[in-house]
Amino acid sequence: MVLIPVIGKLVSKRVVLASASPRRQEILTNVGLRFEVVPSWFKETLEKSSFATPYEYAIETAKQKALEVANRMHLKHLRTPDIVIGADTVVTVEKQILEKPVDKQDAYEMLSRLSGKEHSVFTGVAIVHCSSKDDCLETEVTDFYEETKVKFAELSEELLWEYIHSGEPMDKAGGYGIQALGGMLVEYVHGDFLNVVGFPLNHFCKKLAELYYPPPKHTIHHTKNDSIPSVETFENLSDGESDSSDPMHHKNANKLDRSGTPLSGAVQTLVNSCSTETSCMVTVENQSGVMEYSAKFPSKIVELMDGFRASKALFVASKLKVFDLLKDKCILKAVVVADKVEASVHGTERLLDACASLGLLDKTHQGYSNTDLANKYLVSDGEYSLHGYIIHSNDRLWHLFTHLEAAVKEGTMQTHQAFGKETEDLFQDSCYHSVEAKQRFMTAMHSIAKLTARDVATAFDLSQFRSACDLGGCTGVLAHELVQNYPNLNITVFDLPEVIANVSCFQPSGKHITPVTFTAGDFFKDNLPEADLYILSLILHHWNDEKIHILLSKISAICKPGSALLVAEMVLDEEKTYPPTAVLQSLSMTEGKQRSGSEYKQLLEKYGFTNVQIKITGNILDAILGFRKTSAH
Repeated sequence: MVLIPVIGKLVSKRVVLASASPRRQEILTNVGLRFEVVPSWFKETLEKSSFATPYEYAIETAKQKALEVANRMHLKHLRTPDIVIGADTVVTVEKQILEKPVDKQDAYEMLSRLSGKEHSVFTGVAIVHCSSKDDCLETEVTDFYEETKVKFAELSEELLWEYIHSGEPMDKAGGYGIQALGGMLVEYVHGDFLNVVGFPLNHFCKKLAELYYPPPKHTIHHTKNDSIPSVETFENLSDGESDSSDPMHHKNANKLDRSGTPLSGAVQTLVNSCSTETSCMVTVENQSGVMEYSAKFPSKIVELMDGFRASKALFVASKLKVFDLLKDKCILKAVVVADKVEASVHGTERLLDACASLGLLDKTHQGYSNTDLANKYLVSDGEYSLHGYIIHSNDRLWHLFTHLEAAVKEGTMQTHQAFGKETEDLFQDSCYHSVEAKQRFMTAMHSIAKLTARDVATAFDLSQFRSACDLGGCTGVLAHELVQNYPNLNITVFDLPEVIANVSCFQPSGKHITPVTFTAGDFFKDNLPEADLYILSLILHHWNDEKIHILLSKISAICKPGSALLVAEMVLDEEKTYPPTAVLQSLSMTEGKQRSGSEYKQLLEKYGFTNVQIKITGNILDAILGFRKTSAH
């Protein structure tokens, strides 16, 4: 079965993937399919009980996703696609569809049901061919489904919770992702592995071949493998068959995950297939019917080239508080938004359309409204709002990165270029030159802490500690989260006097909020409060080796045997190329640096902390815990 001839048929067509799933995008990109991504707005509210089988539900959901995108592009974007691909993957056990877990306890119950059992993964796929006749959209739908059987090993309590605390189950149907850490739970896979990842590539290729190269009846062979649905295989589809072997196949044979653990065989196969592109060329059929080579559309590079435009659209919309205007299901026309933000109608409409194209706003004939994503993270007064950090990114980081070329050449932070100041201390320079700047920086740190605190606080069992000191804990978000999880923990936030003087407006309200003690001081110069557990969140990556030596020496000296140090940072993989957020952040050229897990382990051990454990949370910040056993050498 060869996809290349089919690619030649599709290369001149407008192919759209109605899914924001990066896994589906990778699978299709890696076989040379050129497409654009338009995430579907279809609300997945179909009543599951009305479908006789889970795969019927998956097919119908996939079809509705694709049709919604086809109609929206035709009516609103005025760009009728040629082909829209929709897909929906569901995990089922005992004929019950498992959704994404709502919390860690739900993930535990879900994975416990799968432990030691075989379950099914169904993906429904809809291929919608579109045409426009008399300004009316006409569609022809071809759909199919694929089933893969997956068997979990018997999972111990320790393994279950270790996986749950990684954070990976929380956005995955069925509570696991086979292409990543979830691969360690799997005993065997019967059927299409990529189907479990999210897209049945083999069956999709065969369906395309059936549509574009209908075979003579005598060449059709029906095959059936146990409970896997019958599919058709074809012979002699074209004379364009070629060897599909990949000389790069073994390039990453010994690749490790971020914690340094070798990937399972099944997961490694996917890493190999997704981390290298076998060719930058695709075969296309010219007007004379002759197959020739053409450069593959570099979608990844184009996405990176345009990334700054998307960032700036988000920054400007946030600064104008567009998302605040549209919260609580408010729907407004562009002219109304323009009036409220005191901007031109023309410019506002373009900004709103850009936000809609990025999936931040919904657009209908009634006007614009927030998506769920915007309501949760972009409304300025939301519990998990990132508004503060977005404004900080626009007002501070954007200007620093404008001078990235000079930063790379000089190897220094470009505050003098961006702001006319020589200091390399981002925190001091940002906060203490004006009350407004101080408040803005604290708001930025507060918003990041709200997003990360729960995963950091629950990464390890900290119930053995009775007192804790969060050094540089700013507004106390992590401290309050720790108290919520460990009510008997007495915690002190130790930060600079200028910070402590302004924390009151960031404190949670409510009768049952356990108070956190705030103490002013400089952890480089002043005596540290005594505690069983010391915490450094987003501290170590910023300072140079000399400052870190001063700080860790002080902590090590005051720590008693049995006490510990909890560090929250973005942990790099051993090759220092993942996660991208941490790698890109290092380009700011602060005196400090981002570190890998082994580097953090060595750093803590250098100052007398042993039994160092690292948890990759799946959030922005990871967690490192080390125990003080003996005096440092």
